Amino acid sequence: MTSAPPTSARAQLGALATDPTFLRDWGLSRGGPDATAARPAAVLVLFGVLDDLDADHAAQALAVAQDLDVLLLARAATLRSHAGQVAFPGGRVEDGEDVVAAALREATEETGLDAAGVDVLGTCRELPMPVSDHRVTPVLGWWARPTPVGVVDHAESAHVFRAPVADLLDPARRVTTVLRRGGQVWRGPGFQVRDGDVEHLVWGFTAGILDAAFDRLGWTEAWDRGRELELS
Repeated sequence: MTSAPPTSARAQLGALATDPTFLRDWGLSRGGPDATAARPAAVLVLFGVLDDLDADHAAQALAVAQDLDVLLLARAATLRSHAGQVAFPGGRVEDGEDVVAAALREATEETGLDAAGVDVLGTCRELPMPVSDHRVTPVLGWWARPTPVGVVDHAESAHVFRAPVADLLDPARRVTTVLRRGGQVWRGPGFQVRDGDVEHLVWGFTAGILDAAFDRLGWTEAWDRGRELELS
């Protein structure tokens, strides 16, 4: 195991969470549900030294150590919304709850993590998710005291895993995803990452957040945006 990532990684992420310009233009090309009708939701974007497995790729950014990870899960294939997709832990904000409490509660329910070990760095701007009629607030966190995680409810999640950030940045694992529906075509960033014997594709909302964060942090490495992957 390499040494822990330099404090600059945590500091950069903290500055990102409080930057009002981050994700400012997110909704301009995506449209979105009516602000008064869409349901509020929150996701936990949790970084930290989450296990003792180093990334295969050596990142160019000095802040990205080989054991810096982000927590992700693969949603159950039987779900009605976003079935089988890789996502951040999260879900709907309940009555009387704020977005931070919702993100931590959902992450605990979905992955079994101990929320007491999570340092909340800040909340990003609320983002539209038209396909599920939600307004989603990303809550950026740093896992100061990691605890074991795994699938808690197989009806909700198929897999919980820690994705090495350096591997997500690997140009060889970056693709442009292409989704064709009803005569329309949507293109977006994609990340191919392996966890043990399982190969995951990160795309859609989750990939968009990661892609925007890596770009803003200066962590992105040049990759072939012409390499396209058609989604079924």
